[in-house]
Amino acid sequence: MSTLSYKTLSVNKENSNKEWLLVNAENMVVGRLATRVANLLRGKHKPCFTPNSDCGDNVIVINADKIRLTGAKITDKVYTRHTGYPGGQRFTTPREILSKFPERIVEHAVKGMLPKNRLGRQLYRNLYVYASATHPHQAQEPKNININSIR
Repeated sequence: MSTLSYKTLSVNKENSNKEWLLVNAENMVVGRLATRVANLLRGKHKPCFTPNSDCGDNVIVINADKIRLTGAKITDKVYTRHTGYPGGQRFTTPREILSKFPERIVEHAVKGMLPKNRLGRQLYRNLYVYASATHPHQAQEPKNININSIR
């Protein structure tokens, strides 16, 4: 019996078939949306998932301004950042961020669910979030996906 037929193929960036997926975030809870988008970015929904390579898809998230936060998170949750100067710690709530930059809440949630290494930074570059229903990626012909069907 030939052992060449039992070779395990490891998927890498060159031989993975990346698709463009379109996700509508309207009326979705932020955390549940972010976990499913992170799984799409990593490629965990594919049978050829390889944990050490970028085999996920490019994901476009539209309607980020229509997301939901459960409970009292809209006022009680606090995002902390630092300017780099002494005494430069700044605090904002999701309500303030939604009024100025609604796509940043989804980006922050998804980025926190990706690996904290070079691969995670590379995967984050495959995420495109837009506040409205329009996006500039029509040429890529993104496939509309129902995010609730992904586990």
